Amino acid sequence: MKFTVVGPHVYGALFKPGLALKQIVCLNTISPLRSEIFGTINCFQLSILSGWPLVLSYHWKSGSPGISLQEPYQVVLTKANAGLYFPHVPEAKIVGKEIIFNDTIRTTVTGIVKDLQQNTDFSFKTFISRATIELPRLKPDDGDEWGSTNNASQLFVKLSAGITKTPIENQIAAIFKKYYKPAQQTLNITTTHGLQPLSDVHFNADYDNFDQRLAHKPTLYGLLAVAAFLLLLGCINFINLTTAQASKRAKEMGVRKTMGSSKGQLIFQFLSETFLLTAFAGILSVGLTPFLLKAFEDFIPTGVHFNVMHQPGVLVFLLILLLAVSILSGFYPALVLSSYKPVIVLKNQSYSNTGKSLSVWLRKSLTVSQFVIAQVFIIATILVSKQINYTVNKDLEFKKDAVVYFSIGYNDTDPAHRSFLMDKLKAIPEIALASLGSDPPSSNHFGTRILTYRDGKKEIETEADKIFADTNYIKLYNMKLLAGNNLPYSDTIHNLIINDTYAHLLGFKDPQKAIGKQLEWDKGMECPIIGVVADFHQKSLHEPIKPLVISSKSSDETVFSITLQPQNERGTLWKSAINKMEKSFKEIYPNNDFEYSFLDQSIAKYYVAEQHVSRLLMWATGLAIFISCLGLMGLVIYTTNQRTKEIGIRKVIGATVIRIVSLISKDFLKLIVVAFIIAIPISWYGANQWLQSFAYKTALSWWIFLAGGSIMLIIAMMVLCVRVIRTALANPIRSLRVE
Repeated sequence: MKFTVVGPHVYGALFKPGLALKQIVCLNTISPLRSEIFGTINCFQLSILSGWPLVLSYHWKSGSPGISLQEPYQVVLTKANAGLYFPHVPEAKIVGKEIIFNDTIRTTVTGIVKDLQQNTDFSFKTFISRATIELPRLKPDDGDEWGSTNNASQLFVKLSAGITKTPIENQIAAIFKKYYKPAQQTLNITTTHGLQPLSDVHFNADYDNFDQRLAHKPTLYGLLAVAAFLLLLGCINFINLTTAQASKRAKEMGVRKTMGSSKGQLIFQFLSETFLLTAFAGILSVGLTPFLLKAFEDFIPTGVHFNVMHQPGVLVFLLILLLAVSILSGFYPALVLSSYKPVIVLKNQSYSNTGKSLSVWLRKSLTVSQFVIAQVFIIATILVSKQINYTVNKDLEFKKDAVVYFSIGYNDTDPAHRSFLMDKLKAIPEIALASLGSDPPSSNHFGTRILTYRDGKKEIETEADKIFADTNYIKLYNMKLLAGNNLPYSDTIHNLIINDTYAHLLGFKDPQKAIGKQLEWDKGMECPIIGVVADFHQKSLHEPIKPLVISSKSSDETVFSITLQPQNERGTLWKSAINKMEKSFKEIYPNNDFEYSFLDQSIAKYYVAEQHVSRLLMWATGLAIFISCLGLMGLVIYTTNQRTKEIGIRKVIGATVIRIVSLISKDFLKLIVVAFIIAIPISWYGANQWLQSFAYKTALSWWIFLAGGSIMLIIAMMVLCVRVIRTALANPIRSLRVE
């Protein structure tokens, strides 16, 4: 279980027997964009209260959780990092050695733990005692305040046996109420702290997952459904093709029954044959899986591998799957083939009077099912592609083209360095405009702030995203000011610009009326609203536009945003600009890496998951269409075999090939139309549910369904024509001689 909380009071307050907590640990993650102390060092700190053991199951090779992280300037390493920092040094001699972070933090190694072997989101390898960050010279400015949130600070707790999370959450709420007492709110906005199961961290980033790859359960369930449908299509197809070719084995069944074979023996024989085919397919699939994983490695998490010998659970699943598929696909054909009467089949009458039988309708129903699934896949692929195109090309209400940005990190606290770098950037002719502020719009790195508005009659307390920016920020990103003025230069939080959503939340339908109003940033600190900017998308289109406040504060402005001049005909201008930017950066930060990003490419990364789903759907759709067409071919073979004499007679009395093709095809086209009618509501429901994950989504247009049905109809007609025309062109003399 874990929850995020800001403020030191909670750490001590939680340490009470009445809370029924077995273990507790506080984590502060340090990342390149958040570190004010350790810069770009990839580590996190752990604080162990009263010597309790770690919540996380690390095996200690040296040191102990009771003492190794109690005092300031203590550090514990994983075995991998110990070997990295001190190569060829025995583990016993590493303890006691020093590690210096950013030339200022001198720490002593007090323990070594074994690296976690399982797949995990806890990829950290360096652990610094929390007592270090609590030192006055290192403690963050906002370490004791409750008014903002930060996903770098988290608290993990382990509940005692038999304790549910509800009483713990209630007591946490009481602690929060004791130490933080907001004024009465007219909009009923509340702050809550909830426990999140550790098993949910990989799928739900409510409290962050340490910037690791986040899995999406609906997507995983959707992929499982796709796999199940493809497997079902394969089973249906096997049934159709096997029963369509049943006449070729009818005499064999008659002879076997005449020789004394029972129906049960024949059924077992066919199931055994089906199992052998399925087992061969299973072995082939196991051999192909590593190559398929390689082909799709760009969206398969690192560390995911396939090895049957080292994954017994997968092996058991495969065996169960083989048995299930064999029975599902082989039982009905075995039942049909074993039910033939020897007298009838030996007279070549196994198909007599079967044209209207129940088995035919079952085959047609299976074929319809195949085409329903195939059409659902086609419609889903078209919709996902349409949504991706919508998200990538939608106007986000700010400039994103030809914009480059990079960060200098939080470890540089000298404003002179930033001013010097800004002057050098402005001198580069390939740069149109430069700005120093927070991350660009549509970034996931915005912090939040609780602000209070009072007008004498009401009091509104709101949590808002916060951006620190200079006076060029709004101009560079081409944001539209609805009212008021741009930010003047200031090294303190004084003037504020809010977005239109925030203005409406405060009750101002006319943005101009919000100008001059005061917002309480901190207790006793009132800041005037000097401007209202038009709404823009702060994050991906999955999320709605939220209240936003923009202010100046040079100490928090660490990201340089650059608008480049238009690209020249030779395509070298942007490359030249980036080279000059790197040179200027290295003059001031020679030991830091220059890492830049294009804003439009960063925004496109928000929809990588959808792009992967689209690609997988295209493969699945292709397979579904192929399998469905094979099933249709099976039904066509079965029907034409039954109507061989009829076709021959019609040709003798003058029927044309076109007439015969249309006569036979119309029944199959009816099946495709029925499948389309069934697929429409299923597709609409599934598409509507998937689109709910987007706050801003494309329209569910009627042409998507029509296109899906048309594509399937054209492909089916091509398959039909191949077989039916061949049958219609056959010599009628040969068909009339068939007995």
